[in-house]
Amino acid sequence: MHNLIISGLILTLSMLVFAIGKSPVFRVDRAGIAIIGAALTVGTGVMSFDQAAQAVDYRTIILLFSMMIITSYLNMSGFFQLAGNQFLSRLNGKNQLLFMVILITGILSAFFINDIVCLLLTPIVIMITRRARLNPTPYLLGVAAASNIGSAATLIGNPQNILIESLSRINFGWYMALAIPISLVGLVLIYVLLSWIYKEELSGQLPEFQPMTGVVHGYLVKKGLVVVFLVLVGFLMGFDPAIVASLGAAYLLITRRVKPNKIYRGIDFNLLVIFIGLFVIIGGVEHSGLLMLLMHTPWMKSVQNLQVFSILTVVLSNIVSNVPAVMLLKYLVPVHMGHVWWAALAIFSTVAGNLTLTGSIANLIVVELAKKENVEIKFLTYLKIGLPLTVSMVFIALLYFAIITKIFHIA
Repeated sequence: MHNLIISGLILTLSMLVFAIGKSPVFRVDRAGIAIIGAALTVGTGVMSFDQAAQAVDYRTIILLFSMMIITSYLNMSGFFQLAGNQFLSRLNGKNQLLFMVILITGILSAFFINDIVCLLLTPIVIMITRRARLNPTPYLLGVAAASNIGSAATLIGNPQNILIESLSRINFGWYMALAIPISLVGLVLIYVLLSWIYKEELSGQLPEFQPMTGVVHGYLVKKGLVVVFLVLVGFLMGFDPAIVASLGAAYLLITRRVKPNKIYRGIDFNLLVIFIGLFVIIGGVEHSGLLMLLMHTPWMKSVQNLQVFSILTVVLSNIVSNVPAVMLLKYLVPVHMGHVWWAALAIFSTVAGNLTLTGSIANLIVVELAKKENVEIKFLTYLKIGLPLTVSMVFIALLYFAIITKIFHIA
């Protein structure tokens, strides 16, 4: 009973900080509470140190870390700047620029972690819109929303999907084929909503402006793209993603041209700390018996169908953020049709991130970077696009899964 109460308090306090983004009393952020919660879980005797170490899913950490190295390498090589200039050189209208911003963000977020894509693209979008004397807000909203929707297309697009891949071992190609239609519909919907809401500001032609400047290392770009292609082939062929990604990252680090520290700067160590801490906290909840107690409540027993599970995913993802939500909801996935439920968990936890400004880390990255450049995106400004987008996508995804499960008789 002692361990059960302690683990319950640690979980509650941790989820509170994750829900609001920081401690209401102390200067503790999400990474801080993950460290504190994990330390308390071990320090109070809920779990031993060895049990805490076993609770961490190292495949997830390795996959996430490796994809960060690959993405950072491509950024350092100048690939994102090169790709941006190639697209921009073909644009004429303001609406076309919005469409390309959404498309580029969505595609990149499918294959590179969406948080990092937002870190890379937000300053570029602000710079382009300022050179063209445009209101940056609709374009930045496009980056935030498209990074979430686009990342749902694969199991490596965002942190929670990487976690789901590691926990479920569902086939990479099967999930991708299932999720791409939803992501494409979502990207189109983002464009339609923003074009309608900002109709006056997005009408007309783009003024001429100079392309982005900076060093592009052709050899490094080619090397990085070859590695990305081989890594994706390895995923599709069914090899262990953690091993494939780590081999790709290791190969990119074998070079005479690049100082390793330049690549390491692009790694989000805070996110890795959050994952490790959450694994220990959730492991303590399971080890103490609290999880089993929660699972046997009448309310939890009522989660018997995919629709209820999907809606619960959306709600919980917006309360405690999507990564903690996945760690809690994984225990509700049934064994006999787990691949469909895991896919639903990946898609709905990602779609949920678009509801509010604080719904995903990607949204917060865009807003905070914009704020540094004196571009303010308010909560209600985001909600105008986030609310109709999320409600529409949840409805479309529920209908989509209902059709899929009926056709293939898998639910």
